Amino acid sequence: MRKFMLLIFMSSVLLNNCSQSKQKQNNKKPNVVLILIDDEGYGDIGCYGATGFQTPNLDHIASQGMRFTNYYAAQPVCSASRAGLLTGCYPNRIGLTGALFPRDTIGMNTSELTIAEMFKDQNYATACFGKWHLGWQKEFLPLQHGFDEFVGLPYSNDMWPYDNVTGEKLPKGRGRGSYPELPLIVGNGISETISSLKDQDKLTTLYTEKAVDFINRNKDNPFFLYVPHTMGHVPLGVSEKFRGKSKHGLYGDVMMEIDWSVGEINKALKQNNLEDNTIFIFTSDNGPWLSYGNHAGSTGGLREGKFTSWEGGQRVPFIIRWPGNSPEGTVCNKLASAIDLLPTLTSITNGKLSNNKIDGVDITSLWKGDFEASPRETILYYFGKNHLNGVRKGNWKLVLPHTYGSANIKPRNDGYRARKVKMTIDQPELYNMMRDPGERINVIESYPEKVLELMEVVEQYRKELGDLNVGIAKGSENRKIGKIEG
Repeated sequence: MRKFMLLIFMSSVLLNNCSQSKQKQNNKKPNVVLILIDDEGYGDIGCYGATGFQTPNLDHIASQGMRFTNYYAAQPVCSASRAGLLTGCYPNRIGLTGALFPRDTIGMNTSELTIAEMFKDQNYATACFGKWHLGWQKEFLPLQHGFDEFVGLPYSNDMWPYDNVTGEKLPKGRGRGSYPELPLIVGNGISETISSLKDQDKLTTLYTEKAVDFINRNKDNPFFLYVPHTMGHVPLGVSEKFRGKSKHGLYGDVMMEIDWSVGEINKALKQNNLEDNTIFIFTSDNGPWLSYGNHAGSTGGLREGKFTSWEGGQRVPFIIRWPGNSPEGTVCNKLASAIDLLPTLTSITNGKLSNNKIDGVDITSLWKGDFEASPRETILYYFGKNHLNGVRKGNWKLVLPHTYGSANIKPRNDGYRARKVKMTIDQPELYNMMRDPGERINVIESYPEKVLELMEVVEQYRKELGDLNVGIAKGSENRKIGKIEG
């Protein structure tokens, strides 16, 4: 009888402890893991149609959550895209366009509120492990934008004085030969330099190990973990554990290692019992750099790629797993953008935005599976210094007159880059994105009423943000980029 009573008592204690532990976890604000891949195309994940390599970890996470089919990067190029993601703004609104280089003395203004700062205000632990590319001087580095920890590169991994194919050092003063050594930064200081192709091979593993360690150290605190991987930007680097493993060559190997990284980070969440209270997001900064042929990704049938305002340049994969909120195994075809992450995560965690005007909208309803909602009505296709090249509203995309460099004419392979061919759009073109996502059939003559409707949106944003295509350098609502004085 005593043993029986003791067993009942112990069971009651265990159940009570489990209940308290579960209640404590439910009351805790959700952790957020945001993984951003460099130059990964719409068709570079298994569940988006990838061939020649497998991405089982990403496919599994997509099966546990939701993937978007009409999600857009803020711009089809590195720095601008990342600025939009972190601030919720079209990049030209905050004065940051294109890609920054080692010679530049500008960066993201510290007056802009980033996702990390929004979380930091709520006592989240914050970390960035990977490629930053929003200014390399101390004033612009992650620790000055809300991150507690940073390990990574200040800009793209091809901004170094070495040949991307042979790894040999280039003559000074010629092309990349004029670049300084590529620094690996820890915090605000240089830890070492990336000075060989073998050094590039270690980056994905390095970021992954740092991410796992951060999760282990912060299992009892809410945290925001941002992992903007260097890969698959050229020069491609992959560890020996994945070299030669895919049927798609080096690029496939890289994608398999990225998928492994996702699996390791997810494993750390599981081992620390954090999976159920973590919003897990995976996406890309822009489409593939098609000039590199077999060292570039796939647009999955979309037109053109990186550096263009066609769908292949800006429409990218987006996967979210939010246990207990995002319905499992669902596909969302509503419009969404990287600039929506800040207002959405702010809403979910009851954070606060600054008084700065932003362009992102709260898409929590979509993440929760309410596909009757349409919080985002339009997508703007800005590129370059401030060129409005197109606008999408609903299923209709109006392409405005502009010039672009096509990489689809004759790409090169094995790490060599082809010259882009200059192309010109002389007259507006109209495409139905539901029937023709590949933008093959211009239907502008059949739907004049749609053109008028979309031109109203165009004129609105020309006034607000500018459009150099028609000589409007800057709109009425643009803010200043950060600058190093003197």
